[in-house]
Amino acid sequence: MFRHGSRVTEIPTSISVPVEASSTLPVVFGTAPIHLAATTEYVNEPFIAYSWEEAVTALGYSDDWEKYTLCEMMDAAFRQFNVAPIVFVNVLDPAVHKTSGNEVVAVTKGKAIVTKEGILKDSVVVKLTDSAPENLVKDIDYILSYNEEEKLVIALITNTTVESLHIEFEKLTPEVIDGDDIIGGYNIESGKRKGLELLNAIFPKFRLVPAQVLAPKFSTLPGVAAVMKAKASAVNSYFRAFVWNDIDTTVANHYQKANEWKNQNNYVGTNEAPCWPMIAMDDKIYHMSTQAACSVMKVAESNGGYPFESPSNKNLSMNKMVLKDGTKVDLGPDQAELLNSQGIVSALNFMGGWVLWGNCTGAFPTNTDVKDMFIPVRITHNWIANSIILTTWSKVDKPVNRSLIDNIIDTMNNWFNGLHNRNVVLGGRVVFRKSDNPTTSLLAGKLRLRYFVAEPVPAQDIENLLEFDPSYYNSLF
Repeated sequence: MFRHGSRVTEIPTSISVPVEASSTLPVVFGTAPIHLAATTEYVNEPFIAYSWEEAVTALGYSDDWEKYTLCEMMDAAFRQFNVAPIVFVNVLDPAVHKTSGNEVVAVTKGKAIVTKEGILKDSVVVKLTDSAPENLVKDIDYILSYNEEEKLVIALITNTTVESLHIEFEKLTPEVIDGDDIIGGYNIESGKRKGLELLNAIFPKFRLVPAQVLAPKFSTLPGVAAVMKAKASAVNSYFRAFVWNDIDTTVANHYQKANEWKNQNNYVGTNEAPCWPMIAMDDKIYHMSTQAACSVMKVAESNGGYPFESPSNKNLSMNKMVLKDGTKVDLGPDQAELLNSQGIVSALNFMGGWVLWGNCTGAFPTNTDVKDMFIPVRITHNWIANSIILTTWSKVDKPVNRSLIDNIIDTMNNWFNGLHNRNVVLGGRVVFRKSDNPTTSLLAGKLRLRYFVAEPVPAQDIENLLEFDPSYYNSLF
């Protein structure tokens, strides 16, 4: 083709922009007071909330955290730590986990309050008497709402002088939710996932990689904790997440029993941190795992979103440690240090107020590999691995040539240099070795790049040597 003049032809940039995974995103599994929500849409359907208002509108809120476990995370994340976003997965299904009931309620000044809790508005039938031939009509004869005690209020528009009403209803039964509901599964016929199986739905739905997995209350069940670890170790078959769980304080009711419970129930994974005991702010009792995950988010936020700093020795929102029944627990530095040496995260009130105390995963002390024993190193290692996958995924199916290899090496080495400059890592590099890539592998379309990285470990033991120096007496002359 004949051309005459000056032209510009664009070519792809030789170095790609790295794609960083979400470093601390928590996915929390549990139960929500769905009857108090604006919709019942979010049942075994992940919901991502960036604010208190969003969470309450979609899932409802109750101070009864024993029944409605997701509310504990709502309070901790949005009220205590002011961190976001949080992904909630509610397994309490109003179509399944319910029971029928009826009640005769007194009417005072045109209002009746039903004493039962968890009543589903759409199920309510109101009659003047049990034998009345017709039902009263919602929004014509009466209006439904909930009061501050979460009790259903029937405000009469007509028949305001009656003394009582006969109410039929269906109410939620959150007390029947057990470990099997949290574990969930996959229905082949409907193609729907439930419970922890939905961990694989987070990235396709939100394009955010799960980084932390929690199930307040239910993570004390060994069967649930085992599935949490398994699912978190291979999210969507490629990504990795960290699990926060709790030791059952109804059994391990003394700090000397915590390690035995941990080992007997196999809370010894490299991607998990078991916590003991529970913590409280006045009359609100939190699972320590809940606030630990929020602390990871808060600390990372203070470091530009990078999760390399330990949440240990960072303040928690609490004023006491307790067992599940509210019994106060007192731990000194020596006792807390013993728990830490057993791979158990605890809390301490020694200097600077109440703080999370412990850097080691459940794998410690059996596993002393740096990347497996320290919580911040493990979380950062997961984040780096997830980011490598996201960045190099666009290179899949490109022609195997030197240009492709150089593009990956240059992109990732530049990224590691940036992380080093921000003190996220002590150093990192990627190399393409001939010994890792035999001709047979290359002919099969397989490339193997080797990454080297060193994250900073927490300075958990600072020894200051103090010595008397008599030479300073010379200053007297």
